[in-house]
Amino acid sequence: MKKLNFGIIGCGRIAYKHAEAIKKNEKANLLCVCDVIEERAVDYKDKYGAQEHYTDYHELLKNPDLNVVSICTPSGMHAEMGIAAAIAGKHVIVEKPMALSLKDADELIKACDENGVKLAVCFQNRFNPPVQKLRHALEAGRFGKLTHASAVIRWFRPQDYYDQAPWRGTLANDGGCLMNQSIHNIDLLQWMMGPVESVFGYTTNNLRKIECEDVGVAVLKFKSGALGVIEASTTVYPENLEETLNIFGEKGTVILGGIAVNKIETWKFVDSKEENG
Repeated sequence: MKKLNFGIIGCGRIAYKHAEAIKKNEKANLLCVCDVIEERAVDYKDKYGAQEHYTDYHELLKNPDLNVVSICTPSGMHAEMGIAAAIAGKHVIVEKPMALSLKDADELIKACDENGVKLAVCFQNRFNPPVQKLRHALEAGRFGKLTHASAVIRWFRPQDYYDQAPWRGTLANDGGCLMNQSIHNIDLLQWMMGPVESVFGYTTNNLRKIECEDVGVAVLKFKSGALGVIEASTTVYPENLEETLNIFGEKGTVILGGIAVNKIETWKFVDSKEENG
């Protein structure tokens, strides 16, 4: 069986998830890794059995045996690196968010389309069993007409979390609680409710010494006519409280909760006696 050869760019906080997933997949091989701190790259190479390590991602992209690149760098670098990978003919897996602006996101998509490579953004919460069950119910039409929904992310990130790396909480390389911590649930909200027609919101920085928001709220109108609410924060003392997705329709109500939308809190439909999953 021919395996796909993977390369990881950025050997920081999230990269080990990619390395472990590649290692567990019989159709994948970790060919090479890259980090500007060579010690990190060498450590990943040795730990996960990669064949090569680099400190310059442009050099990694020149490897003719490389098929797929996982981009695990700070968010502000995602689009630039993804575009370079696409031009080099490599398929692209990029950590969330795929970019920090709509312009950069569109340019990344365009580069992948023009060079005939696949583009995947890491929204793994879509595969949580409760989320999959919700999606199947939605596709089966069990909700009837959707009326409204909400995505609530009440998490805690202390100041020392941001102080651990100079790029965290910056406009250029990270974003705030909406772009970083809450993006998974916002993705789920849009996946369930469809395209957004209009949005209005407020953001503020109440407690953290960062450039971006630590609290954000928004009201949405979807093209279907349904309404939505987003509440996001990284200031909920003293620890992560909840990540909740609420979907309401004329014939059904589902609330997914837990720390990371991994638990069915409420499950009620007209066409079934099912309750609470």
